[in-house]
Amino acid sequence: MKKRLLAILMASCMPMSLLWGCGGGSSSGGDSTKAADQTQAADQTQAADQTQAADQTEASGGGSSDAAFGPTYDEYSEMTMDELYAKAKEEGGEINVYATSSKMLKNEESFEEAFPGLDLVVSDLDNDEVFEKVKLENETGNVTGDVMQVKDASGDIFYGLYDEGIVDMYYPKDICANIEADLLKYGYPLYTSQSFWYYNTKAFPDGQPIKSWWDILDKKEDGSQKYRILTKEIGQETAYLSLFASFILNADQMAAAYKEKTGQDLEYTYDASTFDFEVPANNAGVEFMYRFSQLEMTFIGDGDELVLAVNNSTADDPALALASAGKISNRDESGYDIGWCTDLTPYTGLENAEYMYTVAGCDNPAGARLFIKWCTGGEDGESGGLKPFMKEGNWPARSDVKCDWNPVATVEECGAVAPDIEGIYEIFYDAQDMWTYWLSKNPHM
Repeated sequence: MKKRLLAILMASCMPMSLLWGCGGGSSSGGDSTKAADQTQAADQTQAADQTQAADQTEASGGGSSDAAFGPTYDEYSEMTMDELYAKAKEEGGEINVYATSSKMLKNEESFEEAFPGLDLVVSDLDNDEVFEKVKLENETGNVTGDVMQVKDASGDIFYGLYDEGIVDMYYPKDICANIEADLLKYGYPLYTSQSFWYYNTKAFPDGQPIKSWWDILDKKEDGSQKYRILTKEIGQETAYLSLFASFILNADQMAAAYKEKTGQDLEYTYDASTFDFEVPANNAGVEFMYRFSQLEMTFIGDGDELVLAVNNSTADDPALALASAGKISNRDESGYDIGWCTDLTPYTGLENAEYMYTVAGCDNPAGARLFIKWCTGGEDGESGGLKPFMKEGNWPARSDVKCDWNPVATVEECGAVAPDIEGIYEIFYDAQDMWTYWLSKNPHM
């Protein structure tokens, strides 16, 4: 059950050491301490068995959320790809992958060539379809999927599927040694990215016209909007609404960014009296969302069309569009005059990971893990499984894979920050309710 917004924000005032202290710990330390206090070999064996069982429960997602943060390891974590391949051939079935990236389809043929005798079937679905399909298969006991590739900006996958034991995490130890611990907390990442505001580089040849999120709200001398705002509908786009929810969690940073821009303290204008839950007073993230919701906006559901509209804008009628980083490819493929707005204050965006999970109770547990390990580069990063995803706007999660297709080595260098998925999950639907109501009062919509 999700807590109401104010309670979570009050909890967020706890020291960070308390908030993060629950992550990633194994129960084996307590078990081994008990075993050390015992003198009989039989008791030591029993304690070791209990430790192994606890570790397996944690790795399968069966523990409480306090114990379920990754990385957690199971009996597959130290297996080589050869060992996984041998087990996968014994399983003998189709390895079914539910993927939200159509690029995953490009890996079917190359995976089957690399591992003769295995059959890979990729289904191209959206995030909600994957969620519902995997959940329904679990409820009916008719589990068909083996691998799931999804985004999880709001925490629905981690708390709604993994923490419920519907999907498992697989962490290959050799690859995880080259991935930052923060990226492993909520799943095993395929790659990372973020969303950017796009601007027209011909209209602004000296560089991006905005330096802060508050700049997006700027007006001309006559009181009209300075920029045309183009975006997908924020309240219906999980990644974007999660970003706005993060501003609520980081209200102090939003207030500081406003004062840095204007030299004045932020004035609060939103009315929270219409909601049946308690909205925090004087929260700069809530204030920003309210002001943004009252802008004149054009909602466009397709990212390519969003950046096309920016390309067609002019210096006299400038447009900004919020779209995924990968849409920058239109600059080279179609000659668009577009660029990213980076290093906005207080931060450009959230570092979003594409995660890969195995489905609990699947028919091909070794085959699923073999595909995940191969898809994320294999033992040396050279398997070829990453190739379809490595384009400008996507960053490999592995530090041992060179990223020469992006202007900078990491997404953090563009101003992205790691998301507090736990905090976002708790306030996401409150933020959605506020956005939807305020948008309905927008005089321009």
